[in-house]
Amino acid sequence: MTNQLSTQPVKRRRIRVSLFDAVNTLLLLLVTFICLYPIYYAIIASFSDYNAVATGRVGLLPVGFQLTAYQAVFENRQVWQGYWNTIQYTVGGTAFNLFLTIPAAYAMSKKRMLGHGVLTWFFLITMYFGGGMIPTYLLNKSLGLVNNPLIMIISGGLSVYNMIVTRTYFENSIPDSLYEAGRIDGSSEIGLFFKVALPLSMPIIAVMCLYYAVGHWNGYFTALIYLTKTKWQPLALVLRRILIMNQAALDDAIASTDPNLLANAVTRANLVVTMKYALVMVASIPMLILYPFIQKYFVKGVMIGSVKG
Repeated sequence: MTNQLSTQPVKRRRIRVSLFDAVNTLLLLLVTFICLYPIYYAIIASFSDYNAVATGRVGLLPVGFQLTAYQAVFENRQVWQGYWNTIQYTVGGTAFNLFLTIPAAYAMSKKRMLGHGVLTWFFLITMYFGGGMIPTYLLNKSLGLVNNPLIMIISGGLSVYNMIVTRTYFENSIPDSLYEAGRIDGSSEIGLFFKVALPLSMPIIAVMCLYYAVGHWNGYFTALIYLTKTKWQPLALVLRRILIMNQAALDDAIASTDPNLLANAVTRANLVVTMKYALVMVASIPMLILYPFIQKYFVKGVMIGSVKG
């Protein structure tokens, strides 16, 4: 009798734990579905019949499998030009960002550096206060950066937040004893940076590379303001222009009385809806390919330095 009473609380706890695990699993599956479904929908919509996509008949499975959207994308020379521009801006801009961020973070990790406190406040102020859009535009115009592809590379060269994260990595993840050993061997501060700090900073460099690359790849607002020539515009603006042109053509067709013109415009508008998803996939492929190669460094770089000690 005593053994039966003693086992009842244990069974109750097991039931509670099992119920908690079941509810927790269902919630995590729901969150996973919410996160993955947009990507999945973009994939199946890009391969579906464009009329089915435009009318909302695509849900969990593709409807009328076809490659019309991808054919239209690959035949559009503006898309390829925008794609090539985006690749150049991403590679050049990321390299320039790392060139500024990594040395600045290393220097700011040296708390004994002359003027360290003043520079810290200088960086912090720039995180919260800026000159505004119009003064920035006038400055870039005076520098000859309007309709200049360099604006997509050098604009916003350093993210203070990323610099602070990188500085924290240098402070918490690289022991001072390594620097002292290098100084004993006669290495200068520049030598310590290249021979000690950089080789041990691959995780945080991978993290910063991914952060900056994604930002440049999705860059839109800077190009919208400063690049009016179509030959320099990135992929995001090319897509915007295609959508606006087709919407304008649809509006003109609706206003007209020609049934053939209206039918062609509706077909074109439906195709553009599917092209959006095809362009999403085409534009996302480079980032999807890049991430697995730096995932190991990315996870390590995000976690190291998050807790001091």
